[in-house]
Amino acid sequence: MERSYDIIVVGAGHSGCEAAHASAMLGAKTLLLALNLDTIALMPCNPAVGGPAKSHLVKEIDALGGLMGVAADATYLQLKTLNASKGPAVRSLRAQSDKKEYSLWVKNYLENIPNLDIYQAMVTKLIVDETSQKGFVRGVETSLGEVLYAKSVIITTGTFLAGKVYVGLKSNTAGRAGEFASYGLTDSLISLGFKSKRLKTGTPPRIDGRTINFSILEEHWGDEKPSFFSFLPDRPIRKQIPCHLTRTNSKTHEIILANLDKSPIYSGIIECVGPRYCPSIEDKVVRFKDKSSHHLFLEPEGRSTKEIYLQGCSTSLPIEIQWQIVRSLPGLENAQIMRPAYAVEYDYFPGTQFNHGLMSKNVDGLFIAGQVLGTSGYEEAAAQGIVAGINAARFIKNLEPIIFERNSSYIGTLIDDIVTKEMDEPYRMLTSRSEYRLLLRQDNADQRLTPLGREIGLVNDFRWKVFNEKIEKMKNEKIRLEKTKVQSTKENNEILNKYNQSIDEPISLYDLLKRPGVTYECIKDLRRGLACQASTADIPEFEIETEVKYGGYINRQLFQISQQDKFEKIKIPQELDFLELKHLSNEAREKLNKIKPITIGQASRIGGVSPADITVLLATIKQKKTSELASV
Repeated sequence: MERSYDIIVVGAGHSGCEAAHASAMLGAKTLLLALNLDTIALMPCNPAVGGPAKSHLVKEIDALGGLMGVAADATYLQLKTLNASKGPAVRSLRAQSDKKEYSLWVKNYLENIPNLDIYQAMVTKLIVDETSQKGFVRGVETSLGEVLYAKSVIITTGTFLAGKVYVGLKSNTAGRAGEFASYGLTDSLISLGFKSKRLKTGTPPRIDGRTINFSILEEHWGDEKPSFFSFLPDRPIRKQIPCHLTRTNSKTHEIILANLDKSPIYSGIIECVGPRYCPSIEDKVVRFKDKSSHHLFLEPEGRSTKEIYLQGCSTSLPIEIQWQIVRSLPGLENAQIMRPAYAVEYDYFPGTQFNHGLMSKNVDGLFIAGQVLGTSGYEEAAAQGIVAGINAARFIKNLEPIIFERNSSYIGTLIDDIVTKEMDEPYRMLTSRSEYRLLLRQDNADQRLTPLGREIGLVNDFRWKVFNEKIEKMKNEKIRLEKTKVQSTKENNEILNKYNQSIDEPISLYDLLKRPGVTYECIKDLRRGLACQASTADIPEFEIETEVKYGGYINRQLFQISQQDKFEKIKIPQELDFLELKHLSNEAREKLNKIKPITIGQASRIGGVSPADITVLLATIKQKKTSELASV
């Protein structure tokens, strides 16, 4: 029986789930393939969503109409705002998640949306029509010999391609501990001209919570009044569960340093690179010898399990050493390991082989997203997944791809970095990677992207109504702030003194809110005695306060964007042969020819391309346009 779909998504992790959801909701008949239906949207590493920069991605996914934010809100154990004392650009939300509940929630959700079939299979071959100069995808073949046809294929295989798990000097083939690795697909892609490399990542041991002495450990609770990832109203209020903090000590460090020769990384068995910003415990001890201690968080994995995730203790040391490390920690002297830590090495495909829409430059209809594209983290994977799903659905309808710009979103920054820069380690999203982070805050992701989501077709009528009501409330509130004057009275200055403020002449609430130290609480205190009693229910106070207080900086960034836009709008002719441009440096010719940037802006962000090289490109494009006009 021939089975044919519009889109096939290979892999059902966070990236694959977002891709399948997006394409199905956009009307494409979609097939989601998983190696194991019981591990859809699994959290194989830390049971958490969000954190610095990652929460921006989750909120952007939600603003577009994606899944991750809604799923995280529905299944959290704890919600906490990080960097709350710092500026608005770096504040972030983090959820401690119930990992099994999260996975089941997503699986159930996907099973109940139209246009989506879910099937358990291992893909071993990509079917491509190569009769034309540029190939185009036709479908996939499974390990059982089934041929499944499609107009577009999205590869989201995570760490499973030729995956190999290491515990000490022992290893076995697996995509994750206890799960099959996937073979055949890498060779199939290499035969089509794709370049593949290896990366590694790792995970810490899981501990039996019944064997931990929590009474001597520091408790860390979520926020008393939680914020949420989704911009939808009426988010669920759930009983929160604390995390706990322990620390390594001199004994822990001695154990690690005495056994480095048993680590597959330090012994040279694993030669590829792991994520720099999520190092193993042995890396921390070796690289930061001046530190006598490192924080380790004990994070619950769910309401229905006693497993505790030892966050910060990722390692690939032998199991007998892991026991020594764990039992050297305060509170864990009698701890029982339930699941050993391990490292996993896997194939990935460097992003420079794909365009900003995440489609292959050489095979039309082939998209890729997630860790198989060289990133690290659930949130980065999900962000790529929704983009791949959107653009695959547009591809089969002969529509132009949606390109997310760096100045519009963290999603745009993430994808531009992946497809423009050559990576030698798993890519992790950081606030420092964005030049425009004051504009691209987590709180205003809906203002930036929900109109686009509506235009694409992912934002439904209810979400659109909620969004427009919020924008109207913000507009009216700003008008009230500008029109309402605070007089220099004894009563008002008494209120202001509580915030170390005072006024000598009338001032609008808007101008008062601009002052450092004046928060929305101060404004609300003053308004209680003023003639502006219009309802302020559900007003996004933090967003308004940020826009008012940082208006000058925001305008400066908008100006910077307008200047950079000049470069982003200058297209590089596709037929331009960079190797023929003799005035470019040798490194620039090589890098430009390899990556083939589509704009001057993208070319300027390629490592090895200097400002002088950009000047040569601009002159060449101008000369080419002049010649074309002269020949008309």
